[in-house]
Amino acid sequence: DPHGRFSIDPQFGIIRTKKQLDYETQSVVVLTVQSQLGNSPVYSSTQVNISLIDINDNPPVFLTKSDKVTISHTQPPGTAVYIAHAEDKDSGLNGEIKYSITSMQSNTFSIDPSLGVVNLTRTLFADEEQEYTLHIAAEDCGNPPLASLLMLDSLSMKIVILDINDNSPSFTSLPLSYVLEDVEVGSLVHHITAKDPDEGRNGQVTYHILSGNENKTFLLDKITGLLTTAQLLDREIQEHYSLTVMALDGGSPALSATQVLTITVLDVNDEAPVFLKQLYEAAVCENQDPGEYVIKVEAVDRDTGLNSLLQYEILPGTGYEKFKINSDSGELVTTASLDRETQEAFNIKGIPSRISTAQLYLTVLDENDHNPLFTKTQYQVSVREDLESGSSILDLFASDEDDGLNGEVTYALIDDTFGAFAVDSVTGSIVTTKTLDRETKSQYTFRAVASDCSTYLPRSTTVSVVVNVDDVNDNDPVFFQNPIRAFVPAGTAVNETVATVRAEDMDLGSNGAVVFSLMPAETVFQIDPKTGEITLQEPLASKDFHSQLLVTASDQGVPPRTATAMVIIFTEGLEEEISFSHSQYEANVPENSAAGGH
Repeated sequence: DPHGRFSIDPQFGIIRTKKQLDYETQSVVVLTVQSQLGNSPVYSSTQVNISLIDINDNPPVFLTKSDKVTISHTQPPGTAVYIAHAEDKDSGLNGEIKYSITSMQSNTFSIDPSLGVVNLTRTLFADEEQEYTLHIAAEDCGNPPLASLLMLDSLSMKIVILDINDNSPSFTSLPLSYVLEDVEVGSLVHHITAKDPDEGRNGQVTYHILSGNENKTFLLDKITGLLTTAQLLDREIQEHYSLTVMALDGGSPALSATQVLTITVLDVNDEAPVFLKQLYEAAVCENQDPGEYVIKVEAVDRDTGLNSLLQYEILPGTGYEKFKINSDSGELVTTASLDRETQEAFNIKGIPSRISTAQLYLTVLDENDHNPLFTKTQYQVSVREDLESGSSILDLFASDEDDGLNGEVTYALIDDTFGAFAVDSVTGSIVTTKTLDRETKSQYTFRAVASDCSTYLPRSTTVSVVVNVDDVNDNDPVFFQNPIRAFVPAGTAVNETVATVRAEDMDLGSNGAVVFSLMPAETVFQIDPKTGEITLQEPLASKDFHSQLLVTASDQGVPPRTATAMVIIFTEGLEEEISFSHSQYEANVPENSAAGGH
């Protein structure tokens, strides 16, 4: 009894407990009891085996309080997704554990009470919740039972449903678009949009032109889906374009959808009427009554609609008052009787009129005749290169004087930003999409477009955005050469330059200004902190002199960043005699040592 848990009556041999016993610590105790008669030197001994009976004094305990598993939403009902495990130090029924789920958002999962196996109970769908949290309790079979019913003692388990690429993109934009033939290169033609209900890369859609753009008339931004003109349009040469566009998700393998987009080029009055002949000749008898038919002139206009409707008139000139022309048909008739002897020939000039006027009182309904206007002609902003991804750097704002959808403005970026920026289509806020690095790219220049939401002929305006990336001290100085070997004649004069170290720092300003120092401080040599020139301060002690200097290059940033280099200096003729004292050096360095430490 080394722990003194029992006592024995020396006269009657009654064994009693002195301390609390614990079945889980020791279930069987073997005591050796010795008996002696009086003061006789003879004694005898026996063994007493004490078996402890377990009581239910230990609740089940989970070895881990939280866990997380991931499963695919294609798993069938009955799939085992997790095995919960708790331990109970008691024995028999007191240590036999039953498991149960105490908290769950739905009946999606069940648990085997004896084995702790969590099973899927129904089919999962991709558009459902993507994460479930289960609280699992453990209870023993003692009487009364003990359980891990408190939240601190139960197991909290998250089950994350992984998406698979089982949905193809579907187009949400109309397959029709209209554009005026006089728009400038780079003008917005159509905004192609598609959606994909999958998650992550499986739901990220890019856009591509498969066919119909062989002459590269249009340019499609694969990220935003904005279709712009890459060349000038001419309705008289080609009025309709049929582009086969593809929406492609980022899954592996990728899924896609195609759409045939029909673009109709609308006419503007950019073609002048042209007479079929430059010179018309006709003969008419004199002395005929007014109204005599003379000739019909004809002209054509390559425009369409109202732009191609022609009206004719006679330009003022000698004798023009004796003729009139039907403004619609171009038929010329006389207005008076002609006399050959008075005038034998007439030279009449006519044009098809392109202008008509009328007095009209009307109520003006809005049409989309204003472009969105940015508040600035150029946006320029400077940001630190250590700005976190997702940070807002600039708010675009454009207004449109039109009404309703014609005046509602959305925003997009139409140039390559090298994956660094994105814009909120509604608010116009430009945010970073990755960490910037001034040393890689110090300035980004791209265009943003503000488009109205007209359903017929949307109008847009572009603006230049310049983002300057400001420097932070994130680069160490770098020596041009390390180590540096310098041969010094034994009679070198004091203040003579014996070696020069050079280093550069890719940062700007004080962050890139390098100063040099010797570590530790030297008396024989001195270094110029700016030029890196090492000069002799004392005469050399002997002809067989050699020394190893540790040079530190530090920038002027806050805090500064440093680098070190070794300068080996020895007198001429000693080069072949120099060798290390050991073939290998080893050192232990604490992980939080300050920069520049020896």
